[in-house]
Amino acid sequence: MKSELVIYKKVTDALGNTIEIKIWQVRPSTHKPHGYKYSLVYIVNDIRVIGYDNAERKGDHRHYGQIEKGYDFKDIDNLLEDFYKDIEKYREGNYEN
Repeated sequence: MKSELVIYKKVTDALGNTIEIKIWQVRPSTHKPHGYKYSLVYIVNDIRVIGYDNAERKGDHRHYGQIEKGYDFKDIDNLLEDFYKDIEKYREGNYEN
């Protein structure tokens, strides 16, 4: 199976920050058992403040500034919902450090 880009979106929000979402469907593997490779980032002043990805051999995880934590991937809809919730928390100042 050849990887296929499922979603690509890059926008600048009302505050001038960048939201970029890339999701590919890939062959399921040990590191991507759900069959998706993804990278979602929220960039403020040219710095990634929120990121969700499953980089090679690292598994599903999130970035909160410099902090990296595991992420329980369920499906694409939940992934997007969690990502946008984190953006809202960041904007409201209730961001997890």
